[in-house]
Amino acid sequence: MTTIAPGYSTHAGTYTVPIQPKTTHRRLLIVWVGAIALVAAGLVAMSGAMEKPSARYMCPPQCGRPPIGEPVTINPRFTSPDGSFSVSYPAEGAAYKITKNPNGVTADLLAGDGGTMRLFSEPANGRSPKDIAAALVDKTFPDTKTAYQIPNAMVGYRPGFGMVADCWPQGATASYSRMRVIVLVAVKDDLALVAGAVGPYHAFGPDFGSGKPSAVNLQIALDMGKYVNSFSWRGDPLR
Repeated sequence: MTTIAPGYSTHAGTYTVPIQPKTTHRRLLIVWVGAIALVAAGLVAMSGAMEKPSARYMCPPQCGRPPIGEPVTINPRFTSPDGSFSVSYPAEGAAYKITKNPNGVTADLLAGDGGTMRLFSEPANGRSPKDIAAALVDKTFPDTKTAYQIPNAMVGYRPGFGMVADCWPQGATASYSRMRVIVLVAVKDDLALVAGAVGPYHAFGPDFGSGKPSAVNLQIALDMGKYVNSFSWRGDPLR
């Protein structure tokens, strides 16, 4: 007996090709999705096995510290001999001549309009910042006329008092006809910290000054601001 293989015919010289099974697009897609899901599950499992659990803290008492670094010091800093206060001051060079005293620093501006800035302390003796500012101005420049009070004045980030005044020096040696005086004072622990400046009056405008509206009209005041709030009393944080 002869067995006829599939696809062959009993008629001589003829051959029938058998029908081949075909993979549908749907089945192919399912296979690919399954393979990708399997690989992804393996990677997730591996990552979970390698990752260490994050530390757990109980706050309080384990509250840690704020995520900030130590203050960056750019300008030199003066500290009084008794440690009662400290303040930053301009670096000595082409722009400033620096003179140090036991109670503070004097910076003479050598460029532009010139002028003098003082950063110092004195005992408050129970006086208010306003009384101290007025006494300093009357003692140093007795013939002044108050231009305006500085609103929300602060020294060392502590509320205080500030004023701007004008004076007209008399005598043949006077270099300017009108001088502008600025004084800011704040008190803590009966110690007054004072920032003062004096120089020739020079009206601010589009071609002079900071470019922003201001009635200060004193060139050295443009550099004074960053030192006013660098003051710190004993025990205050660095700034």
